[in-house]
This record gives sequence, C-alpha cells and structure tokens, in this order.
Amino acid sequence: MKFIKSYLIPRLIVYFLVIFVGITMVFFIPRLLPTDPVQQFIARFTTQGVYMDPKSVDQMIKTLKQLYGLEGTLWEQYVSFLKRFVRADFGPSYYQFPTPVKLLIAQSLPWTLGLMLVTTLLAWIIGNIVGGFAGYFSNKRWVKVVDFIAMIIRPMPYYILALTLLIIFGYIFPIFPIRSAFATGMSFKFSWYSIVSILKHSFLPAMSLLLIGMFVWFQAMKLVVQTVKSEDYVKYAKLAGVPERKIVFKYVIRNAMLPQTTGLALSLGQIFSGALITEMTFSYPGVGTLLYNAVFTGDYNLLMGITSMSIIVITTSVLVIDLIYPLLDPRVRYR
Repeated sequence: MKFIKSYLIPRLIVYFLVIFVGITMVFFIPRLLPTDPVQQFIARFTTQGVYMDPKSVDQMIKTLKQLYGLEGTLWEQYVSFLKRFVRADFGPSYYQFPTPVKLLIAQSLPWTLGLMLVTTLLAWIIGNIVGGFAGYFSNKRWVKVVDFIAMIIRPMPYYILALTLLIIFGYIFPIFPIRSAFATGMSFKFSWYSIVSILKHSFLPAMSLLLIGMFVWFQAMKLVVQTVKSEDYVKYAKLAGVPERKIVFKYVIRNAMLPQTTGLALSLGQIFSGALITEMTFSYPGVGTLLYNAVFTGDYNLLMGITSMSIIVITTSVLVIDLIYPLLDPRVRYR
C-alpha cells in the first residue's frame, strides 16, 4: 500500500500530465505553421486545370475543414481533437487524401522499427561493452586507437556520414543500393530473395546510424566507468584482494550500466519518430520521411499522429524504467 500511495500514484500523475501537455502542444504547434492545408488542397485542383465555381469551392472548403477537424473555433477544434485522440483517430492525411493517418503510419512504422530498433540495440550493446573495458583499462594501446576513431566519427553530423557512405559504397564502389528499402517492383514476401534485398537496401542507412550511435554510447560508458573506477569501494575491493574480473563486472560495469539503461529507454522511445535525415538521404520509406512530408505540406493530422505516438511511447518508456529502476539499483528503494 505504501508503494502505491507514495511511489506509483505520483508517477502516474506525472505520466498523464506529461502526455496531456505534450498532446496539447502537438495540437497547437502545427497551427502556427504558415501553410494552410485546405488552401493547398484547393490549389492542387486549380493547378491541374480543374474548373470549380466559387460556390463549389466554398462548399469544398467547408467539407474539408469538417473532415480535417478545422471547423469551428480553436477551442472547439481542441475538444474535437482530444475526443479523436482517445479513439486513436487522426482523420485522413492532407497530402495523401483520403488515406487515413493510421494507415500511413502502419505502413511506414515497420520499416523504421526494423532499421532503428536493430541499430539502436546493437549500438548500445557494442558501445557499452567496448566503452566499459576502455574505461577500466584506459592505458591500453587499443583504447587510444578506438578513442582516435571515436573523436573523428562522433562529432560528424548524421547527414555527412550518410552522404560519405552513399558516395563510397553507392557510387565509387557500387556494392549497395542507394535508395528505397527494397528492389523496384518487388512485392514483399517471406522469401530469401526478399530478405536479402531488404538487408542490402538497409545496410547503408543502418551503418550511418550504427557507427555514430555506437561511439556515442562508447564515450558515455567510458566516462562513467572512469568515474566509478575512482570510487572508494572499488579501491577497497582492490586492497582487499578481490579478483579483478569480479571488480570489473560486479562493481564497476554493473553500476556504470544504470545511467546507460535509462538512456536506452529514452532512445527506444525516440525511434518511433524515425531517423529523419538518414531516411531522407536514402529515400527510406520510414516514419522520418513521412514526418518530413507532413511538415513540408502542412499536414496537421499526420503531424499530430506521428508526434502523439512518439510522446506516448517515450513517456511510457520513462515510466517503465522509473518503476523497475529499484530492481536495477539496490541503493534505490520505493519511498
């Protein structure tokens, strides 16, 4: 009972409050954009040579505003948005009318999950393992070599590394495809050819994410391990004759993994918003590309759908980590 009253309920209150504030910002921020999706929709008709008399245009504008949830005052739109949000109904997309937002996200999300989830987990695992040993055995020669490589790649922007890989392995040595997520004209089937095609097309975007992410975790883990290594209890363990293997894994790396685990939870939540620059560079059909098109065309519904999903996943990840953190760190108790 004490756990529920003093620990769980306050965190649930904060959890729902953060979602409410985030969803409210999701509603208002797109409406500050200079683009008007309804007028853009009408403009597409006129540029295609379709004649519409003023009365028909007014009727279409009224219908589109009702369909897109833009009818009435700002407060009425906000209340309508909250009702649709509870039903996970974000309406149709503006620039891919009349396709529902849910369908567009469902089509793009598996590609982003496949790319981002694998690269995030691999970068976290490799970066923490190498960074943990590099932090503890900091005087080794191989640590200096890895440090040198990290100092070159880590500050590099994603798009620079992506373009570099694209030029080297797509043009100079045309080993991997340079765009899309599968071969042109291919319909996805669970076959060896489909799997190989998808892996080849995703290799370059995956490497651009993996390399930078891996060195980010490497440097963070190395710094944390060096800090933990200088703690008094580690020095006492060495003086007491505790085996070095036990000191490394049980006392140093285990404690250094606590902030890294929290960082992983946040990273897993952020993958649902996609890798915007990487997906654009390689024309990858993920949520990042979808988000860019939504911003560029002023697609309120699609923007709200993607960002709402990202907010919920990130806050849920933080809540789960917050609840299980006492199981990871014996120094923390439910108080």
